[in-house]
Amino acid sequence: MKYRTPMRSPQAVGALAALAHDHRLAIYRLLVQSGSTGLSAGSIAARVGMLPSSLTFHIQSLQRAGLVTQTRVSRRLMYAADFSAMNGLVAYLTENCCGGAQSCAPACNPVKARVGAIKQRRVA
Repeated sequence: MKYRTPMRSPQAVGALAALAHDHRLAIYRLLVQSGSTGLSAGSIAARVGMLPSSLTFHIQSLQRAGLVTQTRVSRRLMYAADFSAMNGLVAYLTENCCGGAQSCAPACNPVKARVGAIKQRRVA
């Protein structure tokens, strides 16, 4: 589910409900860290120390909320954070921040974020 239009309250509630669990939040944070390439189901299960059947249950919740995408690569299922959905949720949560000033609404762009961090390290 792509959020090209502003997120509405029911979508935000669904996304927040999906993230309101220790395991799902850990899975989502791991997928955000992995970037747009994502991770295989086996890799996620190993990193968060979860049985594959439990992982499936939690991943499906994140998918229904539109926070995670799934693609098949050969025989493996790959999962990745949907950054447009994440940015939509953050924008929804911060749209009235600072009287609507844009400076309060952060957005995640994983490619630019990594490039900026590398440039900062070189300067330091």
